[in-house]
Amino acid sequence: MVEVLEPGLRRIVAPNPSPMTLNGTCTYILGTGAVAVIDPGPADRGHIAAILAALAPRERISHILVTHAHLDHSPGARLLAEASGAKIHAFGPASAGRSPTMERLAATGLVGGGEGVDLAFAPDILIADGEEISGADWSVRALHTPGHFCNHLSFIWRNAVFTGDHVMGWSSTLISPPDGDLGDYFRSLEKLAMVNARIFYPGHGAPVTGTAARIAELAAHRRERTAQIAAHLQAGAASVTQLTERIYQEIPTALMPAASRNVFAHLIEMTITNHVSAAPEMRLDAVFSLA
Repeated sequence: MVEVLEPGLRRIVAPNPSPMTLNGTCTYILGTGAVAVIDPGPADRGHIAAILAALAPRERISHILVTHAHLDHSPGARLLAEASGAKIHAFGPASAGRSPTMERLAATGLVGGGEGVDLAFAPDILIADGEEISGADWSVRALHTPGHFCNHLSFIWRNAVFTGDHVMGWSSTLISPPDGDLGDYFRSLEKLAMVNARIFYPGHGAPVTGTAARIAELAAHRRERTAQIAAHLQAGAASVTQLTERIYQEIPTALMPAASRNVFAHLIEMTITNHVSAAPEMRLDAVFSLA
């Protein structure tokens, strides 16, 4: 079902509900006539057909914009490109934008968790931070907002922002190294705060009003989690698994792997800032202690 969210903006939700995606991935159609499609979603031909069916007579897709290379956001882009002839625009492939710390972790064999990485993702056109992309009656400015994912972009349109998975209203986002980076996450929140947006359109869930308050809430949540981890380490050194079990005592078992990646992301940042040390070295099975 296609929904009109405001003049010039339509949304279709992909049929991929899950604990990580809520009701499914939000695909946005921007403009009229020659339109942009933001996040075609998973490799679901039924969803691609629904996107095409949502176009008015004589409308066509001129641009495909992808926020990031998770399997619930980007694989549908190639299917839609083949069906429409439009080019795929994104920051880069799945590893683009990784910090040196995350590159070192990836070199040890650590792979991302959560929604799954679209390792085959290959955009046709690369978008730089701050770049403007325009159609006949629409224009967006790209912001590189890593944190949830290293190649993550947000798109500013009419003082609204398509935030992908970086800011959502129903949940905080997963930060799963080496693709997710907590330090980048905080810096990207600050970047989004500077936009002073009237509304956020996220990759999952309802639009977010009260954007400044939501950013502040998410930042405070992460600072509280860091403080929780430090408090548990006061009692002695612990592994990621041990800390996760102590902190996340009420979540479903199926979500524990994602929770452990969030804890690991905090420990990495706490190590970078010299608050924590890892033995024998920084890795998922290390033992962590307060520095």
